[in-house]
Amino acid sequence: MKKFNIRKVLDGLTAASASSSSASAASAAQPRDNDVVHETLQSEQFQLCKTVRHGFPNQPASMAFDPVQKILAVGTQTGALRLFGRAGVECYCQHEGGAAVIQLQFLINEGALVSALADDSLHLWNLRQKIPAVLHSLKFSRERITYCHLPFQSKWLYIGTERGNIHIVNVESFTLSGYVIMWNKAIELSSKTHPGPVVHISDNPMDEGKLLIGFECGVVVLWDLKCKKADYRYTYDEAIHSVAWHHEGKQFVCSHSDGTLTTWNVRAPAKPLQIITPHGKQPKDGKKPEPCRPILKVEYKTTRAGDPFMVMSGGLSYETMGRRRACLTVMHGKSTAVLEMDTPIVDFLTLCETPYPNDFQEPYAVVVLLEKDLIVIDLGQIGYPAFENPYPFTVHESPVTCCEYFADCPAELIPALYSVGTRQKRQGYSKKEWPVSGGNWGQGAQSYPEIILTGHADGTIKFWDASALMLQVLYKLKTAKVFERGARGKEEKGSVDIVDEDPFAVQTLSWCPESRLLCVAGVSAHVIVYRFSKQEATAEEVQLLEVRMQSDFPGVAAETPDPGGDQSPPPPQSATPTSPQQESPDPPEGPRDNIACLQVRSSPLKQSPGYQVELVVQLVWVSGEPPQPITSLAINSSYGLVVFGNSSGLAVVDFLQKTLLLNLGTADLYSPCEPRQPRSPRKTRQPSAALCDANDGSGASEERCKSPTSAKMSRKISSSNDHEKSCSATTRRRYNPQHKNQLCRSLSAPNYAKDNSFSRSRSSSVASIDRESREALSALAFCESFARKGESWAGPCLLVGTTQGAVGMLSLGLPSPPEQRLVQPASVSSCSTISQLKGAVLTMALLDAAGTLLPPAYEPWYDPNASDEEKERIKRRRPPSPPGSLEGQDSQFALLCSEKQAKVLALPSQTRLYKHSITEASFVLRADVVNMGGANCLMCFCANGHIMALSLPSLRPLLDVNYLPLTDMRIARTFCFSNLGQALYLTSPTEVQRLTYSQETCDNLQEMLSELFTPVETPEAPNRGFFKGLFGGGAQSLDREDLFGETAAGKASRSLAQHIPGPGGMEGMKGAASGVVGDLARARIALDERGQKLSELEDRSAAMMASADSFSKHAHDMMLKYKDKKWYQL
Repeated sequence: MKKFNIRKVLDGLTAASASSSSASAASAAQPRDNDVVHETLQSEQFQLCKTVRHGFPNQPASMAFDPVQKILAVGTQTGALRLFGRAGVECYCQHEGGAAVIQLQFLINEGALVSALADDSLHLWNLRQKIPAVLHSLKFSRERITYCHLPFQSKWLYIGTERGNIHIVNVESFTLSGYVIMWNKAIELSSKTHPGPVVHISDNPMDEGKLLIGFECGVVVLWDLKCKKADYRYTYDEAIHSVAWHHEGKQFVCSHSDGTLTTWNVRAPAKPLQIITPHGKQPKDGKKPEPCRPILKVEYKTTRAGDPFMVMSGGLSYETMGRRRACLTVMHGKSTAVLEMDTPIVDFLTLCETPYPNDFQEPYAVVVLLEKDLIVIDLGQIGYPAFENPYPFTVHESPVTCCEYFADCPAELIPALYSVGTRQKRQGYSKKEWPVSGGNWGQGAQSYPEIILTGHADGTIKFWDASALMLQVLYKLKTAKVFERGARGKEEKGSVDIVDEDPFAVQTLSWCPESRLLCVAGVSAHVIVYRFSKQEATAEEVQLLEVRMQSDFPGVAAETPDPGGDQSPPPPQSATPTSPQQESPDPPEGPRDNIACLQVRSSPLKQSPGYQVELVVQLVWVSGEPPQPITSLAINSSYGLVVFGNSSGLAVVDFLQKTLLLNLGTADLYSPCEPRQPRSPRKTRQPSAALCDANDGSGASEERCKSPTSAKMSRKISSSNDHEKSCSATTRRRYNPQHKNQLCRSLSAPNYAKDNSFSRSRSSSVASIDRESREALSALAFCESFARKGESWAGPCLLVGTTQGAVGMLSLGLPSPPEQRLVQPASVSSCSTISQLKGAVLTMALLDAAGTLLPPAYEPWYDPNASDEEKERIKRRRPPSPPGSLEGQDSQFALLCSEKQAKVLALPSQTRLYKHSITEASFVLRADVVNMGGANCLMCFCANGHIMALSLPSLRPLLDVNYLPLTDMRIARTFCFSNLGQALYLTSPTEVQRLTYSQETCDNLQEMLSELFTPVETPEAPNRGFFKGLFGGGAQSLDREDLFGETAAGKASRSLAQHIPGPGGMEGMKGAASGVVGDLARARIALDERGQKLSELEDRSAAMMASADSFSKHAHDMMLKYKDKKWYQL
């Protein structure tokens, strides 16, 4: 009997389980050398958390400013709270309920903020910590909050409600006072109607005991807090929107719904002192001016040396509202300036030199919060210029369509982009510094450069410096400059454009930071290649390459022109070099053909320093069908190639020689690589590969090459079948042909009679046609690898992934001497599919035998407009190819990731080593191979919100966190991972949310974040002067504690509001006790405690001394009394 060996069984189980955690190993899998790759990444190195949020607050609703700390707060309709200081100092908070923030009130120079929400809740935020938190909350249950007012250096907050009542809250304990001002006591007793909600509350600047209350109906009441009665009532027949005091407390101004401003004398309530309609026409007969739009807000600010400023929003006449956008009006003396805004005004604030309301205000700026922007106007300069905004608020200048994130870029890249970007800055800004200057930058440990690229709907691409948790625009590229604007008529535009709105929108982009090459694909089926130059250049003619990509099905092929002949495309009716629409206008009754969606400009293009056009590639209409959108894109500077694909197929373009190397149908990716002779297109399709000279007049019908005529060159590349999919392409280059040798290649699908596990049956069934109609190219990657199974030497290759999960490899043939690259043509050969995955392929990458990522080859950057001597000094090179593979051994890993799973293959044997099922119920939206802690891993973001990390090459799970379910396609379109634990996405149309999946970054986040609160001395109160102090003409103070405290006012009703302790109570204490601010606070507290203890000790010592003196005196008196008496006399 054979002896049973348990060790062999265990060894077999270990080998089988090491291949994958979710699937068994391949049937031929055997222990290999690359199975022992040492992986250093562990799950403990991963942790997910948000870092910062950049951009303009989405849907802003309210605003507040701390004049001492110089901090600006903005609340939104979704319950978000954004705080801004100096450039780079910003913070994001979120209320739990998500209700709109209707009003914000700073506790000036106290490091705290009160927010009032639309759900009738109040929240006290502690800003003394880097991540603000709620200390207290108060939820009103019986009344709706309409207005809040917190006097300077007061702890009592006035709350106006919809019922017209006013409640008072102690902001220290966040409890209600028993003191209530009821609406029926405030208005006239004879009034029979309710005054409406409270729309304004403010105390008299010179008398804190007088409270001015504005009701919506037009009634204003001056309430005496001590006597608990109304001193004066001011009535106007138009609704009130806002009220503003003169700093002396003798007058106030009201803005009304009919566009009027009424000025009232405090002691003359009978009628207004003045009534003006700033934007209304004054009738000559003395009648009332015509009504205007409501003046939503007015502010009245005085100056010591000149006329006061009156700033207001709204109030335009109904006639001009159609012609003018939203306006801000500044009235200063006899001059009135109307400042037009691009979007409606949400709120505005006038910034003043002093926080004291009873002093000359000395306004110096106006902060205007718009629906889509924030503008600060300088009141101290003629013309009221705007300050240059340092915040990254131009993210949404045009809607973001795509986004890419590059961490750990070359160090010289950011200075280069900044130098060319400074020339693009607008002029005419105020010369003063940005007035919102509070806070301090964080002491970040991140020192590597980070760049974010955003593509926009108007065709612009913005480069952002994202280093050290900041965001600053570096450079802006306008791709629409390449095309003509308004060249077509309306009736033609609607039928030629495949995108009616935003035809220049950026679909996807590919950027090589090392060579600074940029490739952009637009929604109008165009691709633009850019080079970076520090010098200005003028292109006499934009180099254009037109590509004809076609994908027809049975029943449609008969309508298409037969590509089997030797004829050229339809002759153009015009010879204008760069006008596709003018060259081949469609006959009125025929289908459109050979027409590009956009017209490239024909006039010389002056290009500023920065990115300059190298080549434009356009897909054209084919037999009345528009070109399909480009779904994948890649560029390689070392090879000089750009490749793009869509549902029609794949195109490889040599942007150095400006030629089309390959135009391949999607179905042809499944072709085996053995050569076949081409046949008639109406017979069974056979693979073919032909090289022809474009200038050779002996072109056979199989080669289908056409010699150039006059100044243009036409070439037809086609392969078709009357029963199957056909792919044809025509390229027309509109530039002077300088190259004699041109590559013309025709590849057709083979006869699929052979059984191939990686290819698919090509029957003419409905299911097959439906499958092919939906398949498109989804991923492309250049690499140095083994093009065929079992090869021993690696070379330039192209990995191609489709939406059906197929992954193929194309071999790229480049001239062996690099000096011959511009003379000798390159070549492309097709090979069979190397793997099949579930779902669309998202990313592909290569690793060496040690598990290190093999980046694509690149060429160092050189200035294309520099002198020849400088170009020679910069050696252009291609990185050496990876080492070859010994016979029978694998030297590379190929990572393939799709929407459902990930695989790792060994190359060149193409053996599957590892397989991991990422998700079954959902699908992956974004997958990237990133560098993390000196090693590489695969990061995935799924539609169900999970963010996952897989080790490489074993695909071992390292992280799986349910972070953010897909609620908007914007997130799927913009989510991207980068190196060193960084990621981002557009959380709203105007905001970029950055996050990290690095444990080290999460641990250091507190140090890296900026600090909002800084210790600043409160300015001294204004001097009352001798006579005002003598005769009592200065500001009258009020002891509010005596009025509103529990002793005097009693307790408030418990059913009116509920107090909710905030989660930031202890966190706030800990936050305040950390950092420099905490040290200062602790030192101050210690000094106070020491002084208090010393004072107590001194009091006790004095008391003991007094007691000792008293005792000594009594003892002396007793001694004198009984000094001469005998004992029996006692």
